[in-house]
Amino acid sequence: MISSRIKCDPVAYVSLPLLLTTHFPPTSHFSLSQQLKPSSSSSSSSSSSSSLLFFSATTTPPPLRSLSLRNFASATMLHHDPFVGNIYATAISGVVALSFLRLWEETATRGLFDQKLNRKLVHVSIGLAFIFCWPLYSDDKWASLFAALIPGVNILRMLFIGLGILKDEGTVKSMSRFGDYRELLKGPLYYAATITLAAVLYWRTSPIAIAAICNLCAGDGMADIVGRRFGGKKIPYNRNKSYAGSVAMASAGFLASVGYMWYFSSFGFMEGSWELALRFLIVSVVTAVVESLPISTELDDNLTVPLTSILVGSIVF
Repeated sequence: MISSRIKCDPVAYVSLPLLLTTHFPPTSHFSLSQQLKPSSSSSSSSSSSSSLLFFSATTTPPPLRSLSLRNFASATMLHHDPFVGNIYATAISGVVALSFLRLWEETATRGLFDQKLNRKLVHVSIGLAFIFCWPLYSDDKWASLFAALIPGVNILRMLFIGLGILKDEGTVKSMSRFGDYRELLKGPLYYAATITLAAVLYWRTSPIAIAAICNLCAGDGMADIVGRRFGGKKIPYNRNKSYAGSVAMASAGFLASVGYMWYFSSFGFMEGSWELALRFLIVSVVTAVVESLPISTELDDNLTVPLTSILVGSIVF
């Protein structure tokens, strides 16, 4: 009986191996013999049976790897309702960011570190810790806006303190070069704006967001830390910059970018590869070169570094 049906219906012949491995729920009364049995009632019944066989047997499931990555990513959600999950993720991100801020404000107030070093420790840690929390957010289209709330609030905070509306001695000491509250209207404000825009415009699926934040936080931060200690040999075209600082910036920005590339790829947000890592290297090297130019000193490297990373990243990615 089966052989006669296969001879009459080539589609059924091709689809039979898939059909035999298709799982049907116990509640279904699907019968293989009923579907393969020739029908003598009418041609419409035969056509309906053939259509059911075709659609049930030729549907190809998604690749197992894609399913596992998608499930792994969605497993990071903190609640089955995306809206509630995003609120939880925002709360956790806020606690993490605030904890680091309070830590460095306390060290600045107590004078445990040199003020410039303390400022760069804030610079390196806050942004990297913040994007580490991005996998907590759902796949909902509003998730990036929820994530942007944390640095967005910090933008307002920098404005209020920098304009003298709000007094916060700990923040001023931890984020300014010379202890002047008006400095917060430049570098710290650009820093918060970069992370906010990276979340809103690019989010965790884009290597541009990784490059902009990692080169700004890890790259620029380590350039100053290393340059002050080992930067005896200055760059001829900019005596404020050193070879050691520029090499440290390119290296730290690149390593942080690759680290977050693999981190996000483990959740299925992007596909990590050595080719992509090479492109991160190009972005980090070019950004370090631009940061060493006098224009970065005249403007602010918290502005030129992310802009360069975004521009170069838009070309190479």
